[in-house]
Amino acid sequence: MKLSAKEFKAWDNKCITLLGMSGVGKTRLATRLRRKNWFHYSGDYRIGTCYLDEPILDHIKQQAMQVPFLRDLLRSDSIYIRNNITVDNLQPVSSFLGKLGNPEQGGLGLQEFKHRQELHHSAEIAAMRDVPDFIDKAQEIYGYRHFVNDAGGSLCELDDAATLKILAEHTLILYIKATEKDEQELIHRAEEDPKPLYYRAAFLDEQLEIYLRDKGLAYVAQINPDDFVRWMFPRLFYSRIPRYQAIADQHGYTLTTDELKEARDEAGFLRLVEKVLERQT
Repeated sequence: MKLSAKEFKAWDNKCITLLGMSGVGKTRLATRLRRKNWFHYSGDYRIGTCYLDEPILDHIKQQAMQVPFLRDLLRSDSIYIRNNITVDNLQPVSSFLGKLGNPEQGGLGLQEFKHRQELHHSAEIAAMRDVPDFIDKAQEIYGYRHFVNDAGGSLCELDDAATLKILAEHTLILYIKATEKDEQELIHRAEEDPKPLYYRAAFLDEQLEIYLRDKGLAYVAQINPDDFVRWMFPRLFYSRIPRYQAIADQHGYTLTTDELKEARDEAGFLRLVEKVLERQT
């Protein structure tokens, strides 16, 4: 959605999609706005509670069935397992996505890893296509005036023009671009705490071949899962930057992490958006 600063200011029911790498401040901003009459739609929460709920539960049950005590209780229906996913705790989604590598180190085989990646891809598309319905629900059911779509960091990887068109028709897309300093901080965090990530299939195949060759490994089961994530993260990060920017150039606008840090409340954020629209319109 393309708007002038004046049009944005006069927009009674503002609807925004936040785009950018995990860690740039999307969820922090959305949580802050939630206290000020904004409906916080988390794409990852929708994925975990709706589209991947059953696969996540199956994964957890498979792990529990390996413990004899829990296996007997589950088979006799003496206990049950459910997800406790919240906007602030998306660990079950991350755990299901998993890491590629040695199963003795918690890794997944290539076939299963790709299968879960495909499930996540389909789920993210579905979750983003739900945005228009939730804009209506936010206003008509829950009584929120405004709407913020806290999109996952892998939105730029979907390669689905129809989904981007839906978001662009119903929301103002804001790409939060990390400054060079924040880029290095995000990479450092990933090295300190390597987390499961989504990769485009072609990118994964290309980088996996390079990793195996550079490390002198013959097959995937030899990969240290955390080492692979650490090695992949900066490559993934820099491959995503032009993809984010292309979406912003075509459908939305760009602001930096430094600018976002200066917007300490709703009023400051709205002023920032108006400033961004003025300079890019």
